[in-house]
Amino acid sequence: MTNAVRSAEILERLFRLIESRKGGDPAASYTAKLLADGKGRAAKKLGEEATETVIAAMAGTPSELVRESADLLYHLLVLWAAAGVEPNEVWAELARREGTSGHAEKAARPKS
Repeated sequence: MTNAVRSAEILERLFRLIESRKGGDPAASYTAKLLADGKGRAAKKLGEEATETVIAAMAGTPSELVRESADLLYHLLVLWAAAGVEPNEVWAELARREGTSGHAEKAARPKS
């Protein structure tokens, strides 16, 4: 088993655990509390974690960046669960973009 497969499996297992906390007791589970507070709260928390990750990247040690990155991924999965997004949808979008330059992919996006 490759590291990439193990990594994807870890994220899938974590997402399923997060999903299982929907409707759980917010007093007993941090995840249940985030989900009970709604998508807006989950999005705000993701933003906070993104900022902490950037700070760790710029001023911290590699181990701090690792810890903050794990927090960031966890909170992204919570947001997906709160918003009704399945990981496979994101993996499919990444696969669709594979082999396409970032400039070309951005240029192909609909103009808003």
